[in-house]
Amino acid sequence: MNKIVAKGGNELKGEVNISSAKNSVLPIIAASILSSGKCVIENAPMFEDVFVISSVLESIESNVFIDKDTNKIIIDSSNVLNLQPDMDLVKKMRASFLIMGPMISKFGSFKISFPGGCNIGTRPIDLHLKGFNALGADISIGHGYVEAKATSLKGNKIYLDFPSVGATENIMMAAVLAKGETIIENAAEEPEIEDLANFLNKMGANVIGAGTDTIKIIGVKELKGTIHKPIYDRIEAGTFMIAAAITRSKIKINGINEEHLKPIIAKLNEMNVDIDVIGESILVNAKKELKPIDIKTMPYPGFPTDMQAQMMGLLCTVEGTSFITETIFENRFMHVPEMKKMGANIKIDGRNAVIEGVDKLTGCQVRATDLRAGAALILCGLAAEGTTEITDIYHIDRGYVNIENKLKRLGAFIKRIDK
Repeated sequence: MNKIVAKGGNELKGEVNISSAKNSVLPIIAASILSSGKCVIENAPMFEDVFVISSVLESIESNVFIDKDTNKIIIDSSNVLNLQPDMDLVKKMRASFLIMGPMISKFGSFKISFPGGCNIGTRPIDLHLKGFNALGADISIGHGYVEAKATSLKGNKIYLDFPSVGATENIMMAAVLAKGETIIENAAEEPEIEDLANFLNKMGANVIGAGTDTIKIIGVKELKGTIHKPIYDRIEAGTFMIAAAITRSKIKINGINEEHLKPIIAKLNEMNVDIDVIGESILVNAKKELKPIDIKTMPYPGFPTDMQAQMMGLLCTVEGTSFITETIFENRFMHVPEMKKMGANIKIDGRNAVIEGVDKLTGCQVRATDLRAGAALILCGLAAEGTTEITDIYHIDRGYVNIENKLKRLGAFIKRIDK
């Protein structure tokens, strides 16, 4: 069984470079289906989810070339023939469902199994299907599959009951080749959606307002190939900011956008962490005594749910009482029993967590229950007394590029054991 072993007590020093955003590159890879030519994705992060969605594209006869030496992905979907991707691949990752919008838009027919992914709560696809239906697709569901058929898609006004990131992206991709104008209201505002829109526009789409709650898409007849470099990963950057704080260290993080990190910066400032932004780099200094805080996860630009577990790990080491309210996913406290094994004092009541800071965490064997929980347990291991072994690290590999090597270069005692 593969595992990551971390030993606490080491102060972190130096610099770390942030990779491109997981939540940008996956929809961008899906959107490349829409192109009639080759798409080149530069500085692509080489982790498991990228390989899985690339395999999903290959299962529908896209030609995908991944150059791990240059971090480049070249995709040619001009000869796609198969309108039903490999079921086992789709079930590995929820983001696989993002190919449905492009496939309906380009081919008018598509069948896909229900997607998999981290078990962090109910993430229904009804908003995706509502959008496709509004654009003129007939949707049928049965035997674990979703099938869509449309003679042609036509623009429409679509109001999302919740600002779902995935639904916003999928509907946006479905609409770019539809006839007429589509308006998505109560759209998600995440930076990754704006990045996807920039990629689509480079291919010749006409997407206006991405990054706001109202997105307008004016359909075009064809999209062409392009070259694109995704934005930096704000969640990876946030994870390393917490790494500095939980080890009471000072490090420099390169490859950030201050605007995207504002909610994390604000909360760390509130905790008494000194933060200095210099261009695309950020200095995090956690040498002062830290204070407990309250956090409520919210859609962007609120505090991200993808940083909740990491922040909880930090708060376990801060004297006093902190509160976390999780409003996005109802099952995103699965890391709590693992943190409690390490001596954390956390009480859960529904979507609320009460964290009482402890004098120390103690290393032991814990299990990564999902992607961000796994990262949080690594952070706890860096702060704990003794040695922590994290198993089920395939979750972590889904969204972090060589996290153990990056931490090791900062001075952490951490290693991967492959068996």
